[in-house]
Amino acid sequence: MTKFSFTLKATDGAARTGTISTPRGEIRTPAFMPVGTAATVKAMMPESVAATGADILLGNTYHLMLRPGAERVARLGGLHKFMNWEKPILTDSGGFQVMSLASLRKLTEDGVTFASHVDGSKHMLSPERSMEIQKLLGSDIVMCFDECPALPATEEEVAKSMRLSMRWAQRSRDAFGDRPGHALFGIQQGGVTRELREESAEKLKEIGFEGYAVGGLAVGEGQEAMFGVLDYAPGMLPQDKPRYLMGVGKPDDIVGAVERGIDMMDCVLPSRSGRTGQAWTRRGQVNIKNARHADDPRPLDEACTCPACSNYSRAYLHHVFRSGEMISGMLLTWHNLHYYQELMAGLRAAIDEGALARFVSEFHETRAMGDIEPL
Repeated sequence: MTKFSFTLKATDGAARTGTISTPRGEIRTPAFMPVGTAATVKAMMPESVAATGADILLGNTYHLMLRPGAERVARLGGLHKFMNWEKPILTDSGGFQVMSLASLRKLTEDGVTFASHVDGSKHMLSPERSMEIQKLLGSDIVMCFDECPALPATEEEVAKSMRLSMRWAQRSRDAFGDRPGHALFGIQQGGVTRELREESAEKLKEIGFEGYAVGGLAVGEGQEAMFGVLDYAPGMLPQDKPRYLMGVGKPDDIVGAVERGIDMMDCVLPSRSGRTGQAWTRRGQVNIKNARHADDPRPLDEACTCPACSNYSRAYLHHVFRSGEMISGMLLTWHNLHYYQELMAGLRAAIDEGALARFVSEFHETRAMGDIEPL
């Protein structure tokens, strides 16, 4: 069996390219992971997601434990078979959703009890139960169970939460056990305080993980504060392991994170934007619901080769969105995911060639041009 491993290929400043090897295939880094919250990337067929260039998907422990249930997925052959995705899957631990979605949340050293946002049923998540659920799902990359404090929070509250997460990280490591071919990632916490980030990183390295995430960002602190943390946080983590920034983000967030040494990212934005009539292009966002697109025969982006741009006009996309047709979300989501994967491919090529600064400069210059004039 192929072991889980990470091979560093090239660097350009803090930015890196590499390959994560798993029994289910290789993941080219920097990588963007489309989010398949409930065992589906909304509005997309699995083979369509693969066609955009995605090497890995993200699934969600919280949502899948509520519907259809981890034990049921296991009986049906595991998450890969259940959702018809043969490539690697990363599952998050459920900690963030417990904080952001669940009600009647009660936190103790043991874990978190909460009421489902779906039907109000009572549940308990602990490091051990999170590891059990992710094992039942059969995910290739498992995330430690951590505590996500609601912001804004005081430094004292962030420190207390971080130290609880570090104790849970040890329990997650112990419960994960020996699973050849599968990986467990630790999650660095500490908010925007450098000393807390350092303390968290040292504890995670002491425990030992196959990869490391920078958690607790992209939760409303703003891009400047996020980049401020990313200027030092990735460097606190092992150089020979993948680094994952959770929940990011917009294209300029992704470019800035890659510049600062991040290898993996995920975000619901490309699919969520597609369903609400927003397209991401080289020239920035296009709001397809705007009336100015009603008679526009151009594609969203003349340089894009996705099905939406190759076969349909802005006028058509405007029409089907305004008409409430399902094909609108399908085409716009496909385009957005294609654009995100094209951006990642461009970043990887630029890093390999030692030309990242030029790529980033051209990226920002093109976006600054806007979408008013013809592409």
